[in-house]
Amino acid sequence: HLCLYISQSTFAISSFRFMATNDLMMELQKDSIKLDEDSEKKVVKMLLKLLEDKNGEVQNLAVKCLGPLVGKVKEYQVETIVDTLCTNMLSDKEQLRDISSIGLKTVISELPPASTGSAMTANVCKKITAQLTGAIGKQEDVSVQLEALDILSDMLSRLGGTLYSFHSSILNCLLPQLTSPRLAVRKRAIIALGHLVLTCSGNIFSELTEHLLAELKRNESTSTTRTYIQCVAGISRQAGHRIGEHLEKIIPLIVRYCNVEDDELREYCFQAFESFVRRIFVCRDRCPKEIDPHIPNVMELCLKYITFDPNYNYDNEEEEEEEMMETENREDEEQESDDEYSDDDDISWKVRRSAAKCLEAIVSSRHDLLQDFYKTLSPVLISRFKEREENVRADIFSAYISLLKQTLPIQSWLHASDASGKDDVPRTMLQKQVPNIVKALHKQLKEKSIKSRQGCFSLLTELANVLPGCLADHIPALVPGIVFSLADKSSSSNMRIDTLSFLHVLLCNHQPEVFHPHIKSLLPPVVTCIGDPFYKITSEALLVTQQLVKVIRPLDKSCTFDAKPYVKDLFPGTLKRLKAADIDQEVKERAISCMGQIICNLGDHLSTDLQPTLKIFLERLKNEITRLTTVKVLTLIASSPLKINLRPILGEGFPILASFLRKNQRALKLSTLTALDILVKNYSDSLQPAMIESVLTELPALITENDMHVSQVAIMFLTTLAKVYPSCISKISGSVLAEIFQLVHSPLLQGGALNAIIDFFQALVLTKTATMGYSELMKQLTAPIYSSGSAEASVMLHKQAYYSVAKCVAALSSACPKEVPAIVNQFIQDVKNPKSSSAVKVLAFLSLAEMGRTMNLSAQRELKTVILEAFGSPSEEVKSAASYALGNISVGNLKEYLPFMLKEIGSQPKRQYLLLHSLKEVISSSPANGLKPYVEDIWALLFKHCECTEEGTRNVVAECLGKLTLVNPSELLPRLKKQLSSGSPHARSTVVTAIKFTIADQPQPIDALLKGCIGDFLKTLQDPDLNVRRVALAMFNSAAHNKPSLIRDLLNAVLPSLYNETNVRRELIREVEMGPFKHTVDDGLDVRKAAFECMYTLLESCLDRLDIYEYLNHVEDGLKDHYDIRMLTFIMLARLSTLCPSAVLQRLERLIEPLRATCSTKVKAGSVKQEFEKQDELKRSAMRAVAALLTIPEVEKSPAMAEFSSQIRSNPEMASLFESIQKDSASLPTSESMDMS
Repeated sequence: HLCLYISQSTFAISSFRFMATNDLMMELQKDSIKLDEDSEKKVVKMLLKLLEDKNGEVQNLAVKCLGPLVGKVKEYQVETIVDTLCTNMLSDKEQLRDISSIGLKTVISELPPASTGSAMTANVCKKITAQLTGAIGKQEDVSVQLEALDILSDMLSRLGGTLYSFHSSILNCLLPQLTSPRLAVRKRAIIALGHLVLTCSGNIFSELTEHLLAELKRNESTSTTRTYIQCVAGISRQAGHRIGEHLEKIIPLIVRYCNVEDDELREYCFQAFESFVRRIFVCRDRCPKEIDPHIPNVMELCLKYITFDPNYNYDNEEEEEEEMMETENREDEEQESDDEYSDDDDISWKVRRSAAKCLEAIVSSRHDLLQDFYKTLSPVLISRFKEREENVRADIFSAYISLLKQTLPIQSWLHASDASGKDDVPRTMLQKQVPNIVKALHKQLKEKSIKSRQGCFSLLTELANVLPGCLADHIPALVPGIVFSLADKSSSSNMRIDTLSFLHVLLCNHQPEVFHPHIKSLLPPVVTCIGDPFYKITSEALLVTQQLVKVIRPLDKSCTFDAKPYVKDLFPGTLKRLKAADIDQEVKERAISCMGQIICNLGDHLSTDLQPTLKIFLERLKNEITRLTTVKVLTLIASSPLKINLRPILGEGFPILASFLRKNQRALKLSTLTALDILVKNYSDSLQPAMIESVLTELPALITENDMHVSQVAIMFLTTLAKVYPSCISKISGSVLAEIFQLVHSPLLQGGALNAIIDFFQALVLTKTATMGYSELMKQLTAPIYSSGSAEASVMLHKQAYYSVAKCVAALSSACPKEVPAIVNQFIQDVKNPKSSSAVKVLAFLSLAEMGRTMNLSAQRELKTVILEAFGSPSEEVKSAASYALGNISVGNLKEYLPFMLKEIGSQPKRQYLLLHSLKEVISSSPANGLKPYVEDIWALLFKHCECTEEGTRNVVAECLGKLTLVNPSELLPRLKKQLSSGSPHARSTVVTAIKFTIADQPQPIDALLKGCIGDFLKTLQDPDLNVRRVALAMFNSAAHNKPSLIRDLLNAVLPSLYNETNVRRELIREVEMGPFKHTVDDGLDVRKAAFECMYTLLESCLDRLDIYEYLNHVEDGLKDHYDIRMLTFIMLARLSTLCPSAVLQRLERLIEPLRATCSTKVKAGSVKQEFEKQDELKRSAMRAVAALLTIPEVEKSPAMAEFSSQIRSNPEMASLFESIQKDSASLPTSESMDMS
């Protein structure tokens, strides 16, 4: 009906046509609408007619209707629409041309992507492309050309892969446009080429670069050369990973053009350099080897041209820019220029700006050149802080800030242990340059230009973060600038906020004393900012004030500075904000924190103001929004050494705190427990028993294995109560203890929570409460294990629970030494009793072990025989527990037990393995001084056993050797090294494994020695024996994971051996006959697996030292290897997609093939269940890698990926697998990672 209505609208009233078209659009947007063939024709015909309507609004609506229509009509109708629009685009009427080009863009944006497998998109695109390339080629009307180029860019960026067959003709059509007389046409042609290079084939890319190179060499005119350089930069920005191989030819040409006297050309040259450095860099902090050789050259040019200002004389500076004279900039001289030369003609600033941007790109991608940067680049940048052009100065600041960011010490567990001197050299160099930086900046802090001042503060903030304390000597120079920016009426809000945040960093990173002379001038403007109407300024000012309070009167050291005069400035402004209820939440919270700090540090100067303020805190405690902050502040005040009188608010406050323990907010529970703990410790005299009971009733619910941290803090609070209020302990209801015992028997208990329980039991037994004495607690602890010896009851406990119970038993015994002989005796009887279950024996041995470690049990004569007898027990658990016991009892009495143990190891070959485990416990747990007299004997004994044929025994010997080496590394490490030349492969493998046990993730005295000789141990990666190579890889992996600094500098030598081990060795594959079947066994699989695990670890710890393309070659091979290796390489590929996306993009075609092969494998029909499961897991892992690849920006532009995606969507099995993977990854908070340590 609508069509009919509109078609009859030859009627003149345009508003009717407008309404009718609007209704049509509403209808088309509904999913439910279905058009038959006749209606389709009518609607299409009608809309195309309306596009020529005289009324502009009707035209606009008609264009909007095209979008939803594309998805509703058949393909040939879309083609009709496109044909008409393309014809209209060539029309003489400007309005019709414009509306048609908008129409085409609308149609293109609505076409289904190629990955859905729709043929329509391809056909329509081909139609449009043919018409557009014709229109662009004609060069008759520039505006037609511009529109056509615009639409072509749109289409290439969205559907480039679909136009595969047209790429060559598009290229031939675009290249001539680079010489168009109109700059706008050239610009759009460059944009279109940028989109083309993302999806075109290698041949077309090469054709394009060859053309550009040839034109650059010809250098017909400066104008076209500029365009070609812009084009090279444009391509590099869009598809930098492809231009790498052509850089060798491109860069020398661009370097040549830098020296041509044309400022615009120079600007484009530097922009091209910047795009190469930024776009081609492969990993997080490294640009690739293709540009490596050119970096010094490019940097030299940047440094030359960053000072290029031929038309301006900086203070009669000497003509040569290379001599950096430290001079101040007087701006008045600018006006002295001659009449015929105006500043508007001077575009040299563009050259300086592009050089600064290029330097920033180099700095942020080359962490490894940091020392060179501080030598050559830093002084030049500092000397250019006086730059007269504001925009250029901002970029120079930005480049220097990048340099400072690169200098920040890396905060991560990986590098924490790598506190090597190497990172300190750049920081020392920077330290020496700080006076120059301050000298160059401090005058600018008072300039009119807000942008300059903000740049200065950003730079100084970064500097104070990189080198805390470095500005201590320069505070007098900086304070006037800070005060000026805070008090200046013309300062914008952002200016004030930046100044305050710099002041905050400055106060946090420097000693309080350096500010004391300046408090008088700093405090008033900051306090004024607290009263500022803009909440962000108030919030930042409160943060600064809080830090200022700590500076005025530091509590952690004695200080002569008199804080009293400043209290009257600080207190009223903060109080006003604290009282206000109708302000931003952040301001409320910071006002509470700031006032808390004032009371904590200056409470003794507040006299009568203190109590009313504490009453306000009580109000804030009752408010749901501010309660968490208030609890933290009360904790702060309660722990103040000034002993602030909180008693008046405790009566009302304590029950409120108790009620918070019931709330569902975890942070609130934890903070409340901490607050209660401090209050009980410091205000015990003013707490009533009823108050404490109100808290006690809330505690049982908090002690649960579901949240170990909350449980730990709650138990620590109970311990405080047991020490401070022994009387209230009798009120500890059975339910609290029941929960604690349940926790002890939980398999999840370890670390902090276990230690908290041990402390609690020790405090509890010392309160001498009737129902909670030693024997009562012991009974409840061990009840589940002893319970009538029935199998069911003891089966329930996890192995970890036995260790927890044993530790608690030992703790109770050490608190009650009188009970020890009896309980030890009882355990010995338990072990001797043939009727005892193995669970009881395990507990007895573990408890003896825990007690023996800290007490001398030599009074018990039977112990040795009992333990040695247990070594013959049929139960593996009992044997292991007895071995653990012998080791730990020896720790408590080395003199008696260690010689005995060594004698037994020598004379009892059958028990050797268990005895060696005991020895391992001794070495791990004994203090180094105690062990020293026995080192020689142990060393000799271990070397007797290092050639044992049993691998398990060899591993224990290796662990003992490694841990023993830590006792006296300077002497023992060289001895281990000597053993590397041993003839026996078993001995060599033991020695290499021993080294693995000397590497820990914490800093140790052995580190420096290890660094010197780990290279010798890594040479075993080339050992002729397969097993030695495998353990060498395990040791290398451990070093890369726990202490990368040991191996970072050796990677160039080690990587070839590592990569060599990833290859399949045909000679190690053999056939084994199993009855009628033949089965292949690959003896090299374990070594290959170990090598790939090392490669994965290197990704996390030494990525910047890897040649990622070489690395990818081996990943590629691994994708076609055995099941285990493929599983590993899929995970590696997923990780690489995040870390080095552009390198992966370059290799995409080769990487996708093995993934496709895995995903489309079919298992033979008669296979066993395990085979199906294995294949299923492999497919899932491959699909995870595919999902990770799809997260790389621009990956969908790759034809290979687009084809694979459509294959996945069209195959129901693959599609459902892909969907389930995406659901899984959406629910996971972090990317997949695996720990190979």
